[in-house]
Amino acid sequence: MLRSDRFNKADRVIRIGFWANALLMVVKLAAGHFGHSEAVFADGVESACDFIAIGMTLIALKVGRKPYDSDHPYGHGKVESLSAIFVSLVIAATGGWILYGAATTMLAGRYSAPALVAVLAAAGTIVAKEALYRYSMKVGGDLGSPALLAIAKDHRKDAITSVATLVGVGCAYFGLGVMDPVAAGLTSIFIFHIGYHTFRTSAHELMDGQPEQSLLDAIAQLARSVEGVDQVHEIRARHSGQYLIVDLKLDMPPEMTVKRSHDISTEVKRRIFDHFSNVGDVMIHINPSDEPHEDLIRL
Repeated sequence: MLRSDRFNKADRVIRIGFWANALLMVVKLAAGHFGHSEAVFADGVESACDFIAIGMTLIALKVGRKPYDSDHPYGHGKVESLSAIFVSLVIAATGGWILYGAATTMLAGRYSAPALVAVLAAAGTIVAKEALYRYSMKVGGDLGSPALLAIAKDHRKDAITSVATLVGVGCAYFGLGVMDPVAAGLTSIFIFHIGYHTFRTSAHELMDGQPEQSLLDAIAQLARSVEGVDQVHEIRARHSGQYLIVDLKLDMPPEMTVKRSHDISTEVKRRIFDHFSNVGDVMIHINPSDEPHEDLIRL
């Protein structure tokens, strides 16, 4: 997949979520206000926060699609992880806001009697948000985009929130008003978990944490299959948005010419690019295979 195609695909998913969220925000705010449901209105305010978060992600993708330059020789992909950090904070803040609202309502002991339109709005949100989650998760997983995966988890958070809203509003509609804040309070715990997981993943990528070991093993095995490579001495990789930057140390026969080792390294790099569409660059260092090698590193 071409670089421009990757970003166009990610941009399309974000824009669909952006406008869907805008529509849901208007529907839930109106249903909550006219349907006399604090829970549904709060859900609408939450969608407004998500609207801002998705807007920030659109900006991040616009910056992240820029190619490398003299100031950013490894590209601008890290901005996607920064955006995901921001989204995780929005998710956590939303959980705190919902928990506070639920606790305040229960302490006050004032429970609303919502109209049917509020119940229908909550039910419709579940269907829409779960569909957006599955779509964003599929494309985000295929592209390896931290920004898309963060937005997908935000959609799932909204779906879970709306389940609690539906339970609470539904019970309140049939006369059991206390269930509205109880369900919202329990949901906030799940929201905190989603926010924490999103933050931890994005922070790991920003700190150049290694990707899955199975992926590194597959890249190393492919490099070893190239004729002239005696062994893969070391492999490291780090995330840069949708791409991986790979560092390889290869053991080759000591009598090999510089030209020959260069050609083999180029073939290794070409095969990695052919087999792993999310690898953005491969740096290769050559070691003689007939003697032990001491790594010089100061980190």
